[in-house]
Amino acid sequence: MAKNAPTGDGRRIGAVKGRSQTKTPSGHYVKRDTETGRFMDVKTSDKTPFKGVRKEK
Repeated sequence: MAKNAPTGDGRRIGAVKGRSQTKTPSGHYVKRDTETGRFMDVKTSDKTPFKGVRKEK
């Protein structure tokens, strides 16, 4: 997983490994595990992408 120190600065150092994200028809982003292909998490707080997670095409 990615490091995220120093805390409180709102940015991530490095990429999150083993994850990808795609946009749902409703406009929210959903995170997917690249090994199993299963959906892990949906970001419902706002319609911005997850930080440090690569996007699928």
